[in-house]
This record gives sequence, C-alpha cells and structure tokens, in this order.
Amino acid sequence: MSQSDIVSIIIEAINTIFSNFFTSIDNSIYDRLDSIVFINSKIIDSSIFNNLLNSKNSFIYLADSMLVGICVFYIIRYYYSNYVQTPVEKPLQFIFKLFIFSILINSCYFVLEQVFNINYLFSSSIQEIGSNALDQGICFNNLVSVINNRVSMGDSSFSIFSIDGIVKSFLTLGLLSLLISYSIRFILIQVLVLFSPFAFLSLINYSTSWIFKSWAKSLFALLIIQPFIAFVLIILLSLQDNLLFIGGIYTLYKLNSYVKDLFGGLSLDISNNIMNLTSFIKR
Repeated sequence: MSQSDIVSIIIEAINTIFSNFFTSIDNSIYDRLDSIVFINSKIIDSSIFNNLLNSKNSFIYLADSMLVGICVFYIIRYYYSNYVQTPVEKPLQFIFKLFIFSILINSCYFVLEQVFNINYLFSSSIQEIGSNALDQGICFNNLVSVINNRVSMGDSSFSIFSIDGIVKSFLTLGLLSLLISYSIRFILIQVLVLFSPFAFLSLINYSTSWIFKSWAKSLFALLIIQPFIAFVLIILLSLQDNLLFIGGIYTLYKLNSYVKDLFGGLSLDISNNIMNLTSFIKR
C-alpha cells in the first residue's frame, strides 16, 4: 500500500468521524433550541415550580407572611410615632397600598403568564411573516437542515478540510454556544418568575422599590430577545453565502449583549460573568 493510499484512508476516516459527530449533534441537541428559545406561559408550569417546596404557591404564601409582618411593623411604628413625633404614612393610605399589592402578589404568576403569551404571540407573528415570505419554517431546526444541505452533510463528498467543512465546524461550535447561552436564559427566566412575589412585595416601600425595577428590567431584557431572534433567523434563512452563516450565528450569540446595552438587564455571556466575578473578588 502506497503512502498516498494511507493518507487517503486517514482523511476519509477523519471525514467520516466528523460527519457522524456533526450528524449526531444535529439529531440530538439542536431540535431543543426552539423549545428553549421560543418560550410561552408553559414555562411557569414546568417541573421546577411543581417540585420546589411542593408548589409554586409556596413563594406566594411566604410573601403574604412577609406582608403580614410589614403590617405589624407599621402598627408598631404608627403608635410609636405618637411619642417621638416622627412623620409616618397615614393609615388609610397604607391600607389602600396594602390592598393593591396583596392583589399583585397573589396574582403575579397569572400576570406573568399573560406577559409570556403576548411576547410569544409577537415572536410567533414575526416567524409566521418570515415563513410566508421564504416559504419555509423560521426555526432553528430548519436552520440546521439548511446548513447541512449547503455543506453536504451526510454525503460522501463531505470533507472537514474543505471550506464547507470548516464552515460547518464553526457553525457547530457556534450553535453549541447558543444552546448553552439560551439554556442559561431559560433557567434565569424561571428563577425570576419564581421570585416574582418578592419583587412585587418590594414595591410597598420606596427604599426597596429598586429591587422590583432591577427584576423587571432583567426579565424584560431576557424576554425581548425572543422577537429579535426571530428577525435574525429570517435573515439567516434568506442568505445564499455559506460564510455569512458564521456571522449570523455570532449575531445570535451576541444578541443578549446588544439588548443589554439598549435596555440593561442580565448578561448570558459566561466569560464576561466570570471576568466580572473575578474583578469583584479582587476588590
């Protein structure tokens, strides 16, 4: 067997290994991106809320208990103010505010369900418009299929050492990064929803109202990404140049940073969070 034959066998084996590897990832991972990215009110009924403390309403009960504690504190403070002559909120004003916020706390999950449904309706409308314009589904599952057709995945002609093979390698790494980034987003939204009763509770006092503002800004930034993703997917699926797919995937990865610069909120960039944590510890 000549040296060129040995090299050909090695190259063919490498191409087969990478082709099978990419195909395996495509079939087992990327179809989950759509369910993680395009979320609706069903996220509130997931297992984290049903299993944590037996019921998601446990957090509402705990917030109600804290509300009762605030009432007791106000009563003590009100009678004490008569001796020290310090200004305090009027009872009728406090009772009215207490009534309003008790309703908000106990209906916060219902309110968030409607917010999620509106956001999902907005993003799905964009997907529907793009689907009618391009005559194909606007989703990650379809994007992966288009990418594989462009780079001849599953075909004997696939080569990791070709331009298409290099493009496919970058796209696979990019999509894996997207999966991690949007999985973090999915979990953060669940955590923010879970602690929403305490966010609404913080509004009862001006000195703690910043907690609600930070919570609302973070949740809004995580949700508003969804319509932007639909827009980027439409552009990606309309591209004809394979190399431009890399820029499109990178745009999806950095989308949270762009939204964060516009509206504020939480960052999904793992490396950036680690650097911020490191600098904070050094201080």
